[in-house]
Amino acid sequence: MTITDDTSINRTAPETTVQSYEAAQGAAIAEEMRRDPSVFLMGQDIASGGFFGGTRGLVEEFGLDRIRNTGITEAFMVGAAAGAAMTGMRPIVQLGFADFSLIAGDEIFQKLGKWRHMHGGQFELPAVIIMPIGPSGGAGPEHSGSMEMLPMHFPGLKAVVPSNPANAKALLKAAIRDPNPVLYYPSKQLNFKRGEVFTDPEYVMPLGKASIPRRGDTVTVISYGCMVPRSLEAAVVLAAEGIELEVVDLQTLVPLDHDTLIASVMRTGRAMIVHEAPRTAGPGAEIAALIQERCFYWLHAPIARLGSVDAPIPASRFLEDHCFPSVSDIIETARHLVRD
Repeated sequence: MTITDDTSINRTAPETTVQSYEAAQGAAIAEEMRRDPSVFLMGQDIASGGFFGGTRGLVEEFGLDRIRNTGITEAFMVGAAAGAAMTGMRPIVQLGFADFSLIAGDEIFQKLGKWRHMHGGQFELPAVIIMPIGPSGGAGPEHSGSMEMLPMHFPGLKAVVPSNPANAKALLKAAIRDPNPVLYYPSKQLNFKRGEVFTDPEYVMPLGKASIPRRGDTVTVISYGCMVPRSLEAAVVLAAEGIELEVVDLQTLVPLDHDTLIASVMRTGRAMIVHEAPRTAGPGAEIAALIQERCFYWLHAPIARLGSVDAPIPASRFLEDHCFPSVSDIIETARHLVRD
């Protein structure tokens, strides 16, 4: 198994192909199912492609024994995954929307997160729960939630939030191989974004390791998911003004790569955290506390946090756009940090 933390994977890949973010996840599942017969997938309508088409074609290769359609029964799906994982299987559950993870809250946060510890490590729980986060063009307040902060508060679970097709595939493969339960949070705003992806089925990125897709010396922008490409876009604009953003893509929230983000903030002296989740009590609050504790004497300005509004996301896709940090928000915040 090849594990890399290279931050410029598109330039170093011996063989790549161009895929969408969603298709890259489907490719990861297919490769891991070919590699390991204990891997199986279940979810609503996944035999015909699932909510976003990423599982299209899998049933033709693997059959209905390993590609299992379910009803709208999130608690049952995750409970069945926990039981299967205890017996040595590697289930993947597609919940469709992160909002519905609350329906399976007991099975995710009590069973998957705690049972290995409660039973003295007598068994492993290698289950992956895929829960897309954020808005998707006016899906409304019950289908646009960002729940990725929850596993930061409930111990025993790992949490992955990919930002591009390449790490969407490589991190999902790592999650499937991990002996612990992993919550995988793809951003729906990236579903149809295309990019280069490694074709090597043994290319896997490590969980708990951030990447730095852009180096800079003025402001550290710490982000994940769909806010990484927005941060990179802002960095291009600001570079013309002499403001060089260093963009840290966390990739996983649990484990959180303290060393990479702390080292970056110590170099730049300024920190901004940008995410899809609500600003209040979102991942940025914990990260800001960590920076304050570890980097206080290196900071030249207060820590900035950008998140979605503390309100239900409206069903209007036009209003929806105003609820999440934009490229211009990142640009203006960075300018403010430099002025301070």
